[in-house]
Amino acid sequence: MTEVVGGPSVPEPSEIRALKQCLLCRNHSREQHGVAASCLEELRSKACDILAIDKSLAPVTLVLAEDGTIVDDDDYFLCLPANTKFVALAGNEKWAYNNSDGGTAWITQESFDRDETDSGAGLKWKNVARQLKEDLSSIILLSEEDLQMLIDVPCSELAQELSQSRVAVQGLQNTLQQVLDQREEARQSKQLLELYLRALEKEGSILLKQQESKAGLGDERDAVDTGIGESSSETALTSQILNALKEKPAPELSLSSKDLELVAKEDPKALAVALNWDIKKTEAVQQTCNQELSLRLQQVQSLYSLRSISARRSSLPGAVQNPKQARRDPT
Repeated sequence: MTEVVGGPSVPEPSEIRALKQCLLCRNHSREQHGVAASCLEELRSKACDILAIDKSLAPVTLVLAEDGTIVDDDDYFLCLPANTKFVALAGNEKWAYNNSDGGTAWITQESFDRDETDSGAGLKWKNVARQLKEDLSSIILLSEEDLQMLIDVPCSELAQELSQSRVAVQGLQNTLQQVLDQREEARQSKQLLELYLRALEKEGSILLKQQESKAGLGDERDAVDTGIGESSSETALTSQILNALKEKPAPELSLSSKDLELVAKEDPKALAVALNWDIKKTEAVQQTCNQELSLRLQQVQSLYSLRSISARRSSLPGAVQNPKQARRDPT
């Protein structure tokens, strides 16, 4: 009897790329198209074909529909929830907010915050809850304000919104509180480190004053303080973000990942003028925000990798379905 050898070849697990569901539209248009793409380049290519964008108008830029955030990093793209709405901008076209847009990712525009009282106080927390429902790992990307907001929501209401039991939601709220506590502990540690560094700097300046004239040292400080005074640049950051940078200790722990990206990409001179800081302090804060953003994205990517490995192992032929050992009868 002849054995038949053959059949479709199975692709290697490393070659399989997960598809993300997305929505595409043009600026000032209510017509939208649903597509699936595994990376930004594939989504950009499909946008040109589906939206009939002339390739002579390149480059084509993809931005989030609700706030105009430019998405140009594959890791960031992977962290966005499914069905996030993108606007395709061709050439020198600029994004403009459209009231008809109903994007599905972060909704933190100031206009939404101002209208929240009129449209119902529960609107914002429900949007954040839906984001968690789609992808629980997005806890890492939330701001401290969003974390506290979900913690304060009555357990029964949050359970109804998430379609989960009250016991499961209570555990979720405990996890949110732990994330909030960890950020506060990190903030306090940074404050102690800053106090220590300031003490060292003060001690060093005392020794330096004994060797240099006060006038020469004062001229150097004045030069640093006034180096950007004549800049007339304007910042696009919201007042909420600017207040957090000014007032919060370790502000990078208070901001959401989207806000961190905005701060990191802001022009240093414009940001320094808006905060009334010197350029050196401004660039240091931007670098810290960028590091915090990278850390959060790495954490999310690690979670995705662990899920993928777990899924592949469970799908292997002959895999043990229940690896846990049975409990022994104490009797």
